[in-house]
Amino acid sequence: MASLSVCQPQCGGFSFENSKRNALLEAEFTKLGHSLPAARKTGTTICGVVFKDGVVLGADTRATEGMIVADKNCSKIHYISPNIYCCGAGTAADTEMTTQIISSNLELHALSTGRPSRVATANRMLKQMLFRYQGYIGAALVLGGVDSAGPHLYSIYPHGSTDKLPYVTMGSGSLAAMAVFEDRYKQDMEEGEAKQLVRDAIAAGIFNDLGSGSNIDLCVITKNNIDYIRPHDEANKKGVRSGSYKYKRGTTGVLTKNIIPLDLELVEEVVQTMDTS
Repeated sequence: MASLSVCQPQCGGFSFENSKRNALLEAEFTKLGHSLPAARKTGTTICGVVFKDGVVLGADTRATEGMIVADKNCSKIHYISPNIYCCGAGTAADTEMTTQIISSNLELHALSTGRPSRVATANRMLKQMLFRYQGYIGAALVLGGVDSAGPHLYSIYPHGSTDKLPYVTMGSGSLAAMAVFEDRYKQDMEEGEAKQLVRDAIAAGIFNDLGSGSNIDLCVITKNNIDYIRPHDEANKKGVRSGSYKYKRGTTGVLTKNIIPLDLELVEEVVQTMDTS
């Protein structure tokens, strides 16, 4: 009978067979005082492309905390070595600490070997570290650089798998950015053309993904130069309010009015301004 049921064609549509089981499991979990794991919401658009003389990396600058924009101008392009940089998507703390650890280890490796760091070495260090933690470090990375073997670009996933490609995108806005690359990428592009392509790919992620926004950062890596442009462009410029929220005195009727004078003595007054750029 088991062999017969396997060969039967599957019915179309969504199956609700496990709905009751899931509800019972959830009830048992909460009864024991445990809470079910919540889905982790992240938002970023990062990408990179190989051009004729090097690599261009790009990232947006919005950091989110649930539905709140925690930082409008955070840096998502991290230093690895003088010829290698890395874009990070996922959990901000994980990407920051992972790139700092690998940057330190790569510097020690370069000092012990007496040779400049290679991009493949950084890729191997990152993938081994992420695989060791089995995806619990939420770091999705785009690694780019130029070494003695030429320009290289890698995508590194949180579980440790990697791809070497001529152009890559990652993050929640990666699909919109990939659409731009697949439409306009060509081999042996000039630097200006590659920068414009990466800029437009990040802008596509910003305008089509709620977790991506604010400015566009670029990092151009060539054999003899690093050009970290921050910010390269401001995609979401704040507009001017068309309406006013101020109302004339007397618009709302006042039923009662009571003024209590307070006898206070001002000792010291300090005014602090907060940077909201």
